[in-house]
Parts: sequence; C-alpha cells; structure tokens
Amino acid sequence: MAASKSEDVLGEKWDRCVADTLIKMGGGLALGVVFSAIVFKRRPWPVIFGLGTGMGMGYSNCQHEFNEPFLVKADKIIIKPKTATPETPAAEAK
Repeated sequence: MAASKSEDVLGEKWDRCVADTLIKMGGGLALGVVFSAIVFKRRPWPVIFGLGTGMGMGYSNCQHEFNEPFLVKADKIIIKPKTATPETPAAEAK
C-alpha cells in the first residue's frame, strides 16, 4: 500500500470542498430563482438568500471535513502483557 503525501490529501479535500460548495450554491440559486419568479413576484432577495444558504452549507461541510481527526484503522492489534515491576517505597529509593 503506497502512502499518499499530505499535500495530496489536502488537495483532494480542497477539491471536494470547492465542488461541494459550488453544487450547493447552484442548488440555492436555482431554488431562489424559482421562488422569486413564482412566489415572490420577481424580487431579488430569494436568489441572494439561496446563494448565501448554499455558500454557508458548503462552508460548514468544508469546516467539518478539515477538522475531522485522522482515523487510523487497526489491521492488526498486538497486546503486550504488563511486566511485573517490584514496588519500592519512596523511603527506600533515597
């Protein structure tokens, strides 16, 4: 198994974040246009609200992806037995 470089992992995360944010902004724009045309008599605020909501959702997803801890999958776990150590009182150690 080849180890991937940290900058490659970071680049992949950025690519996913940008793509996810653009998709969410596009969906917000589309819904904003539909609601603006049908319900709100061609007012601009539903379009702006849709874009802002999509951007906020994308930002939140990116923040979560960058802050998640690196989870290491344990393929093989080796348990070492504890070694018996003689207990010495603090007075004898001096």
